[in-house]
Amino acid sequence: MDREAAKKNMTEGSLWDKLFSFALPLAATGILQQLFNAADIAVVGRCTGEAGQGAMAAVGANSPIIGLIVNAFVGISLGTNVVIANAIGRGDRKTTGKALHTSVVIAVIGGIFLALGGELFAERILGSQKVPEDVLPMAVLYFRVYMTGIPVVLLYNFLAAVFRASGDTRTPLVVLVISGSLNVVLNLIFVLGLKRTVDGVAAATVISSCISAVLLFVKLMKAEPPVRLELKSLGIDGQVLKKILAIGIPAGVQSAVFSFANIIIQAAINSLGTVVMAASSAAFNIEIFAYDVFNSFSQACTTFVGQNYGAGRIDRCRRTMALCMVEGSICLGATILLILFFGRDILSVFNPDPAVIEVGYQRLVIIFSAYFFSMSYEVLSGYLRGFGISVVPAIITMLCICGTRISWIYLVFPKDPSFKNVMLVYPISLAATAVLMLFAVLVIRPAKKHMKQASA
Repeated sequence: MDREAAKKNMTEGSLWDKLFSFALPLAATGILQQLFNAADIAVVGRCTGEAGQGAMAAVGANSPIIGLIVNAFVGISLGTNVVIANAIGRGDRKTTGKALHTSVVIAVIGGIFLALGGELFAERILGSQKVPEDVLPMAVLYFRVYMTGIPVVLLYNFLAAVFRASGDTRTPLVVLVISGSLNVVLNLIFVLGLKRTVDGVAAATVISSCISAVLLFVKLMKAEPPVRLELKSLGIDGQVLKKILAIGIPAGVQSAVFSFANIIIQAAINSLGTVVMAASSAAFNIEIFAYDVFNSFSQACTTFVGQNYGAGRIDRCRRTMALCMVEGSICLGATILLILFFGRDILSVFNPDPAVIEVGYQRLVIIFSAYFFSMSYEVLSGYLRGFGISVVPAIITMLCICGTRISWIYLVFPKDPSFKNVMLVYPISLAATAVLMLFAVLVIRPAKKHMKQASA
């Protein structure tokens, strides 16, 4: 890690400024990542002539499915984050090193299996999502090209988790600026220069993801112990793997279930036609900016709680949660106001069709009405994970997010198959999840429980 990150001490001193300085680069990383992803849709939407709207719909149809795959493994990488953060907090250099090298191997092996599965079942997966026949061939093409790069996508996310656990959120940001800028340039080269469509933007994403993973890999090879990556030490440590998976699998299931519910919703959106698909895809690529803002405080909560729990500073764990709620709310409110003010103009960048813009803006308004519930749910979930409690948030997500959304799509949506009716399930499900997650934290009371254990 860089010297500034090495000097940062999450277990001593003031919290509010450290949380903000940790979360800000993390939010910027997520926003930049989404901007570069949005460039894929913007380029195919505006630079492929009459096929633009169909190409946008094809990329958008892939978003929930790819999100399911990537988010499941990002969830598992949270196990790496917590295990390393706990180990750093208690000064356990040996476990830190083992967790690092085990995580690299998990990412590569998991990525290879996913890539093979994606290539084999691409058409079947997308065909099950009610993608219109005129869009399906492009959607399958995008998916297959993207899946060739899934091993490096997962490797980047696991390596980024290592940086976060040690307090360094700036290095992944710098790396993303480099690789993301390359992604935009390659988009233009492939689409405008080589006259490719969705396969061109997918190839650009794969190449830039490879650059991201390589840069982080090299950076870790030059880092100071205990987070130095050494090729000779690559391997799987059974005990450390159990710790990572005990936290990571429930977190991965939580993310996967969340994404699976969104796939069900996407199938309903797909049934409403190409215009709605294109509008929803464009709006999603805008609303996710606000998600990245509050999600950065959720990840900050997990990391800071993880280190302070490892160091026995339980009092700082509760303060971390409260500060993440306050700081996250302020930043989220400012972001939402900014996006809504410029919303229609931003949507027009993706596609100038007035119908697409109006439907997309309708989605933004409805989704943002629930984002403070979403932020509360994410921060509380991150708080529990910092203590190693990962099963409870996963169960709550399955009950409230997945249960509510699937029930809505199959029971309520058929009675009024409109876009507004689809979108209403978001605020309903997120409000229910936030309330139940708060109830879980109040019942479990992990900070008080561990304080009693320490004094016993």
